[in-house]
Amino acid sequence: MNPAFVGLLVPLFLLIAAPAQQPPPTQQPASAQQEDKPEQAEAPIHVEVNVVNVFFTVRDKQGGLVGNLTKDDFTIFEDGKQQTVRYFTRETDLPFTMGLLIDVSPSQENLVDIEKDAASQFFGSVLRPKDMAFLISFGGDADLLQDYTNSPKLLRAGLNGLHVNASMSGLEPGPVPTIYHPKGTILYDAVYLASHDELHGQVGRKALILITDGEDEGSTYKIQDAIEQAQKADAIIYSIAYVDYNFYRQHGAFYGGSSALSRMSSETGGRVFTVDRKHPLTEAFAEIQNEMRTQYAIGYTPANTARDGSYRKIEIRCGNKDQKVQARKGYYATPNSEAE
Repeated sequence: MNPAFVGLLVPLFLLIAAPAQQPPPTQQPASAQQEDKPEQAEAPIHVEVNVVNVFFTVRDKQGGLVGNLTKDDFTIFEDGKQQTVRYFTRETDLPFTMGLLIDVSPSQENLVDIEKDAASQFFGSVLRPKDMAFLISFGGDADLLQDYTNSPKLLRAGLNGLHVNASMSGLEPGPVPTIYHPKGTILYDAVYLASHDELHGQVGRKALILITDGEDEGSTYKIQDAIEQAQKADAIIYSIAYVDYNFYRQHGAFYGGSSALSRMSSETGGRVFTVDRKHPLTEAFAEIQNEMRTQYAIGYTPANTARDGSYRKIEIRCGNKDQKVQARKGYYATPNSEAE
């Protein structure tokens, strides 16, 4: 990583990573305390250092969610070897930590107001007292508009800060700064930083929701870097592909962002929701909400106990071949004390 980039990230990491930890506020460093910030409740699942936790959904042949399966309906494999399941649950009341990342590059200019309204409705309906959310916009740079909160009111106020952002030129750098050079849409940087700085170290269910056309221009990180950080944070990526095709036609540009969104979502256990006239943004949000509340959780102790940083492939098989499991593709066996 470029040293200058690291230097810029350190203040942000110190500022926003500490409040998201599980110990009570009285045990946090004074520099990490914020006034009137809702306290995050502890997740009810005890996370052991040697247990791999996987949240997943199951769909039938018609694409409908299946929510009535049991532990006996599944087998789990790591690198092709069957593992012993330590726990299994269908609980949908586990606290959720989510980040909403909204593309505010010029290609999204005509869509921003619609995004504000739909996201505001989503926060109002999905957030419960134990859930937490944060909001980041990204274009030429990334801006943390609202840190962790369970207040829809504060998140709506953050949404009012959305504005088109093509580059850092002439703008004050946001709380998630990047190296200065011409940029357009730093999608991969935004996913990397949200995973690394916000979600890393959190427990329980975690997700990133992206509203973007999927085009990246000018990111310091590559798509694989972004995916790796999301996997290390145990975060599911739900992508909402929202494309202004008129913008691309007017500028004679080729649109090809759908493949990047598919890759990021599929490898982390999420999926892509496409917005069009028949499938509005509000409907995409409703489907994400339904999916997040219809998850299974499975945990196992790996037969391979080495914490060598290697990537391990995960496969969850369902006894009914007509049902498809949607889960992350793997994880990194890093030491638990390692700061990613």
